[in-house]
Formats: sequence, structure tokens, C-alpha cells
Amino acid sequence: MAQQELSTLGSVVLRFAGDSGDGMQLTGERFTSVSALFGNDLATLPDYPAEIRAPAGTLAGVSSFQVQISDHDISTAGDAPNVLVAMNPAGLKANLGLLERDATIIVNVDAFDERSLEKAGYDTNPLEDGSLGQFRVYEVPMTTITTEVCKDAGVKPRDAERSKNFFALGLVSWLYSRPTDTTDAWIERRFGKNPLVLEANRRAFRAGYDFGETAELFDARYEVTAAPFPSGEYANITGNTALAWGLIAAAQKASLPLFLGSYPITPASDILHELAKHKEFGVRTFQAEDEIAGVASAIGASYGGALGITTTSGPGLDLKSEAIGLALSLEIPLVVVDVQRGGPSTGLPTKVEQADLLHAMYGRHGEAPVPIVAAITPGDCFNAAIEAVRIAVTYRTPVLLLSDAYLANGTEPWLIPNPDDLPVVDPKFADATNHVADDGSEQFWPYLRDENTLARPWAPPGVPGLEHRIGGLEKADGSGNVSYDGRNHERMSHLRRDKVAGIVASIPDVDVDDPTGDADLLVVGWGGTYGAIATGVARARAAGRKVAHVQLRHMNPFPGNLGDVLRAYPKVLVPELNLGQLSRLLRAEYLVDAQSLNKMQGVPFRASEIASAIETTLGEQS
Repeated sequence: MAQQELSTLGSVVLRFAGDSGDGMQLTGERFTSVSALFGNDLATLPDYPAEIRAPAGTLAGVSSFQVQISDHDISTAGDAPNVLVAMNPAGLKANLGLLERDATIIVNVDAFDERSLEKAGYDTNPLEDGSLGQFRVYEVPMTTITTEVCKDAGVKPRDAERSKNFFALGLVSWLYSRPTDTTDAWIERRFGKNPLVLEANRRAFRAGYDFGETAELFDARYEVTAAPFPSGEYANITGNTALAWGLIAAAQKASLPLFLGSYPITPASDILHELAKHKEFGVRTFQAEDEIAGVASAIGASYGGALGITTTSGPGLDLKSEAIGLALSLEIPLVVVDVQRGGPSTGLPTKVEQADLLHAMYGRHGEAPVPIVAAITPGDCFNAAIEAVRIAVTYRTPVLLLSDAYLANGTEPWLIPNPDDLPVVDPKFADATNHVADDGSEQFWPYLRDENTLARPWAPPGVPGLEHRIGGLEKADGSGNVSYDGRNHERMSHLRRDKVAGIVASIPDVDVDDPTGDADLLVVGWGGTYGAIATGVARARAAGRKVAHVQLRHMNPFPGNLGDVLRAYPKVLVPELNLGQLSRLLRAEYLVDAQSLNKMQGVPFRASEIASAIETTLGEQS
């Protein structure tokens, strides 16, 4: 047997694709976890149908998982896969347009039968008609070998066939020199309660690895060495997990019990699942019967002195709007997490979009401003959650925390912080001795305000001397009594607006990435577009363009220096996964000619799209 040459790569982008029942998400996640333990930097892009079991063999039923691993710092899952593992014709056809010339395609040749080709929309077999001539194609009988190696273990052929994704995982693990011991141990833990499934998966994984070793099909093997990371303990973390941990950390640092009132909805449900695991930290989760009950219960928890959280996506945010207005009127802490997805209505439940920004800004009746915080990367969801809690508790206000489907499901290595380094938020609960009415009496007035933050006192029920009335009707300033006086209503509207606007004093100025200080173009992004923009900007700079970059986390209020930053550049480009919502806000607020780059295809920007738009914009200028 010839020894395959071992080649070192700086990075590689792999994409696993097949039916939604083929285990592509599990395969991709396992390869990602092994690579994280190996020390690679990485970024992932899961992509799957909304249906639990989409039509098998069709393009609509294709599930895929893309991961980029590298020996250096990266921020995206990659533009074009270097390797596509296609478990059936539909997986091939749905992803073929992503590939560049000379990309590697590994197909499960057993699946390319006449019926499967027809269901995928092929008139001829692409493995035979020459249409794949620009790619390096490897035909591997994954199903046949998997069923064969499982035969003497007593596994039925149909059951063995379900393990073919582990054959693919073993083959790719061999091809890219991934260690096998961690995957073997994981298979043991994951499937130990079902001995036949355990044995089938273990045999399939080993068969895939051994096939790569012995088949002499591949010219070379590859390795991607570990990336240099600052010292510390790391976790390979999704945005939803990071956000849940951030909420727990913030509650702990504020010495508050955490209550989540939530209704399951894609792609936010994993936050509920994760928080439910951590009762030891004073976390209580309530799976409500609907979105309104979820947010109402969280409001009740905040009134009672807990940190009230509710999680949702766009359709649920629609339903929560009136209750968010109630929390605003009550002026109590509440964090509303919106993991954005394609809309409107049910829309594209499993696809990414950033189209809820204007909803977060204006989606309530009356003058009802709320602070808005947007997470930037999967790991940054942790920090964004802490910041949202800080604002909510300090200023006694509901806060909209925006994530999105790409951040929620994407993963990256995350340096676990020292808890001692996390900010402490003091809830400063009211007591009967430090609040006196304007007339000098000892009566507690619930709407007397802190002169710096304009926040009212937080007075949970049950404390003697702090009895008070709250509700959705307008309050009299100070006393909190119901008031229908028009002048008082206008004053309270101004106070609520001024309180949110005043948050700008406690948020940092926007950080401008402009190495030369004289860029011709400023690219302004927000939320999960960070990785593509940062990479696209880097490519433009490598091509000789002078480009600056700003990524916004605080969307309301904007950072105090943002206007000056925008006006300092001749051109402003705003890429976002909507039809121009941030650019509209920047134009209105700062009267700058912010040009939009928009995409609404259910997938993130590619770095190449950002670089191309930069070139086009600067070309127009010259």
C-alpha cells in the first residue's frame, strides 16, 4: 500500500450535506468538536429545513453543515467549501453552486440510483455525464460498506444504513488527520444505552477511517495545525448557549434569582433548554402556553424582585409587544431576547435574517422607547446578555437583546472568562428609609427618580412601608397614582424617552477599525454580520483600498460619538440582512448618505460579497 502524502493547510472549509434524516448536523458538530479540542480556530454554519422530516431525497429536504477550521484567527464559516460531502443527489445538487473549480466532492455513490436522481431533479447521473469535470470527485460506497461491517454485529441492514453518516465522519477524520479517540469516547457516551446503535455507529466510524487508510483513493492526506490562542480554558460554544450562560452570569453578579418565561420557538428554544439545566444557580424556567403568557410571567417575576427574562423570535416578538409596553410603563427590569429569523409571519423559521431592527425600535403603540443591544458573534452573545441585564437593572426598563439564527446555531472557540472580571450590577432595591414623598411624609412614592439615571426605585412586594400601586394606566409623576392629566402624560413620556436616551452616558464610544486613519469608506455593520464584514474589509485592504469598519452593538441609543464618526468619512456603506433598516435609521438620525448593501436569502453574507461591494462603492467614488 502506498503511503499518502501529508500536506499542511492553513485552513479548510468543509460542508456535509444530505437528507434531514441523514445526521448531517450531528456529523458536522462532531467534526467541529474534535477540531476545537485539537486546537483549531473555527466557525460553523448549520443549515437545515424547517420541517422535522422534510421530503426525503428532495432539494427542500436537504440539511447541511459547513465548518471552516484553521491554524489562524478566522471569523466566518468560509465563502466556498473546499470539500463537499454529499450523501445523496439532492445534497449534491443543492450545494454544487457554492463550489469553486477544483473543489473536492465526496459522494455516497450508493445513493445515486434512478429514483433518487429523479427526486433531486436530475435528468442524467452527474457522476457519469461529465458535468462534474471541473471538480475532484471521489465515489465512495458508504451505505454498502456500512451495512457490511455491521452485519455480523446483528444490526439489521435498514438500521445499519442510518449509521452511514458516521462512515462519512470517519473518512473525513482520516482525510484531515483528526484524532479518533475523542469521537470513540463520545459515541460510547452518546449511544451507550442502545448497544446495537452504539456498535453500528462505532463500526461505521472505524470503517470510514480505515477506508481512507487502505483504499488508496486519495492522493494526499491533510493536516490543519492548531491556532495560537491566548492561554486559558476554552469552550466550543453556540450563540444560544453563550447567551444563556451570560444571563446566568449577570444574575449571579447582581445577586438576583433568574426567571425565564418562554414559549418554544425556532431558533430561540435552545436558550430555554440550556437555562433549564442550571437550577443550581437559582434559575427557574417556565414553558408557557403561549408567547403572551411567557412575557407576562417574566414581568411578574421582575415585579417580585427577580431578573425577568423572555426569549422568542420574530413572530413571538409581535405577540409580546403590548406586554413590553406594560413593562415600560411599570418601569421594571425585563430582558426580551429576539433570535431573529426570516419573516414575515412564519416566514423562514430556520434561516437567518436581521429584519427585526425597526420592530425592536418602534414596534409598540404610543411613545415607547426601549434600549436595544445586538450580539456580534456566537461568543459575544455572552457579553451582550450581560450588557442587556446591566441596562435593564440599572435603568429599570425592558431591553431588547437581538441575536439571529446564524449566531444562535453557529459555534466558535470561546475563552471562558474569570467570574471575578465580570461587571457587578447592583439592583439597589428600595427600602422604607430612603424614599420620602415630596411633601415630606413617610409615604413611599414609587416614581421618584434617581437624578442620574432617571430610574424609579425597585420595590418588590412584601416589604413593610413600600406598598404601592402599579398598572398599565398612566402614572402621576412621583406618587404613581393613576393620572389622566394630559400635561402629566406628556411629562412622563418625556421622562421615559430621556431615561433611555441617557443610557448613552454609560455605553462606550464606537470603536473604529481604521489602520491608516484616512480611509475613503466606512463600512458600518451590526449584529451577526461582523465576521463577513471584517473578512471582506481585510480583503479590500489587501487589494490596496483604504477602508474603515465599525460594528455596532448598541442600537438604541447609538454610541455618543457615532455621528462624528459617520461624518468623518466620504462614503458610508451599511451591509445588513434586511432591506436597509439600519441605513434608514442612520440617515434619519445623522443626515448622512448611508448606502445600503442588502441581502435576504436566508444565509449570511459572504466575505466576497462585502469585498465586491467595497470595490464597487469606491469605484463609483473615483
